[in-house]
Amino acid sequence: MKIKLIGTLAITVLLIATYSCKGEKQNETEASSAEEVKEAPTEAIKYNVDVASSSIHWTGSKPTGKHSGTLSLANGTFEAKEGKVMSGSFVIDMTSINVTDLEGDEKTELEGHLKGETEETEDHFFNIAKFPKAAFEITGISEKEGKTYIEGNLTLKDIKKNISFPATTSVEGNIMTLDTEVFTINRTDWSVNYASKSVFGDLGDRFINDDIEIKINIKANKS
Repeated sequence: MKIKLIGTLAITVLLIATYSCKGEKQNETEASSAEEVKEAPTEAIKYNVDVASSSIHWTGSKPTGKHSGTLSLANGTFEAKEGKVMSGSFVIDMTSINVTDLEGDEKTELEGHLKGETEETEDHFFNIAKFPKAAFEITGISEKEGKTYIEGNLTLKDIKKNISFPATTSVEGNIMTLDTEVFTINRTDWSVNYASKSVFGDLGDRFINDDIEIKINIKANKS
């Protein structure tokens, strides 16, 4: 009996631990009011984003699984002084929404839904006809617990909110790089409310999670 009890307790602990790990949000951001954009000193060196070598990776999930993909940048600039990034901004091309875990008709259908390509779906997610661009502007850079955090205004669907996430930046010769850790945003902070359980309470298990995981990789060349 004692052995059975110990075994049952061990399985219960394992299940709880597994559930906790799956439900964990990576570097969850807390969206707040937009802040003033950080200005670089006049002697800072300017770097232009290499859009062909830069990308944004995203992952969205629901009870039955998840989907992932990429977004491209349209343009951007950063300013650095003595090898440290001081300020910067970039524009995201929302028409470039790309689903990477599907193929064929399924891929085309989901990309069209995310872009809002039909009258019935145009306001479900990102409505690229009305909001073809999104943007990010640095408002501050700080150090916390041995990590560098970039604070900035993310504008999506014409809604501007300030967020913070951990990132590594470097300047080597004529090249500047910015690579973030995976971080999580709550899509409803930017009115992306389709199938959100927190917005619509009668969805049962037919909901899509509010959280979107993001990872940004940027390369920029000296101007």
